[in-house]
Amino acid sequence: MQNEIDVLILFADADNETESKKNNGWVSDFKKFLELMLTQVLGDKPKILLKAEFDTITAPDLSNVNVIIPVLSKSFIQSGRCLDHLESFHKITQQGDKKLSRIFKVFKSPLAVQQQPAKIRELIGYEMYLIDSESGETKEYTDYFSEDAEKQYWMKMVDLAYDVYDSLINLKAVQKNPEVRNLFKRKSIYLAETGHDLSVQRNIIKRELIRHGYLVLPFQTLPGNATELEKVVRKDLEDCTFSIHLIGSSYGEIPDGTEKSVVDIQNKLAAEKASKAREAKGEFTRLIWISPVLINISEKQKSFIESLKRDADIQDGAEILQTPLEDFKNIMREELADSIDKKTINNELEKTIYLVHDKVDQTEIKPLADLIEKSGFKVLLPEFEGDLLDLRKKHISNLKQFDAAIIYKGKVNEQWVRMKVLDLLKAPGFGRLKPIKGKAIFNGVGSRLNAENFKSQNIVVFQGENIHALENVKSFLNEF
Repeated sequence: MQNEIDVLILFADADNETESKKNNGWVSDFKKFLELMLTQVLGDKPKILLKAEFDTITAPDLSNVNVIIPVLSKSFIQSGRCLDHLESFHKITQQGDKKLSRIFKVFKSPLAVQQQPAKIRELIGYEMYLIDSESGETKEYTDYFSEDAEKQYWMKMVDLAYDVYDSLINLKAVQKNPEVRNLFKRKSIYLAETGHDLSVQRNIIKRELIRHGYLVLPFQTLPGNATELEKVVRKDLEDCTFSIHLIGSSYGEIPDGTEKSVVDIQNKLAAEKASKAREAKGEFTRLIWISPVLINISEKQKSFIESLKRDADIQDGAEILQTPLEDFKNIMREELADSIDKKTINNELEKTIYLVHDKVDQTEIKPLADLIEKSGFKVLLPEFEGDLLDLRKKHISNLKQFDAAIIYKGKVNEQWVRMKVLDLLKAPGFGRLKPIKGKAIFNGVGSRLNAENFKSQNIVVFQGENIHALENVKSFLNEF
């Protein structure tokens, strides 16, 4: 029987407490935002339920749940009930296809690996707390639309939403036909773990690769023991024809049983794979990026970078680049060009406007669409009919192609507009090959919108009530 609950969020009661009845708890806000994002990518509102530690009503046997998200904190790991529920669901996932991720651990506050439940330690986590860059202290977000939140909280939320989306789509495909394994037919790329100083850059590249349809390995947190780590990395490299290594100022963590770092070991094993592939006349390509800005670099890391540049064995099968990150990403895209839709690339040469709107406003946007076309631009529109995966691909394709975007607010609420603005902010992470020239919101006749909320995001707001609104849009377009 097909599962009835898409996502179950498991949490300790203390993590959803509020100081005021007027405010939502942390977990309640998290559920609301995740639901909004998943609705965008799925095309339908998902069924997401909260399960507190003392809740005995919601899905007591967990057998009708597709995906579970444990909200990890000190309160969670001290709760026997939360741990029991997690253990029960973990047993259920072991009965099916183990490659299908069905547990996504979210960190409300920092937890060392040793403190985490043993069964999920190896899973990739999503850190949803704020780290103060100056003091290093961590705290919860109070303003979800601040600059810090856009850089950290929402980036992680985007990652989580798309990862959960992939799991739901593929799980339901397998439920309909056990022979379906579309997820695992995608081309795999090994994106090596980095030192702590490049974790953000690695995450940016990971998002871009995933948006292009690649399977990015490793799936799990790498083991802290050198022998086990090598086994895991070798196994992942077997499935890949491409590896990417980012080298910065940090030498990286050193596992037990060795003096070499995780970064060093992964590069060595990838070089071995390249050598074997060449001998067998197989395919394996490596890209190594060395940051052009190396601050507070240790002597050990200096030595490692020098060996990368001069040691033929370490260089085996690799192209080594020490360029700005954007230049490196462009070279990476060229290397992967065979997987990119050529039509999309050709469309980059056209001047295009993405007219973002909801299905309920399809009729109202016609005068605006006509104006854009008469101004000499190609109009990109969202699609609402067809397979959910195809609709998502179309939306991402539009986000990669447009020169400027206009969001139309008609019958939708302001929260919907915020989510679409967020999409535009994240568009560079979807693999754009050109800068965004302009962003605007057209507030339809009879629709209410607080334009002040969008000034800080460099977005022009046109008020449909203004008789000169369409002429103002024309002037906006002429600037390009």
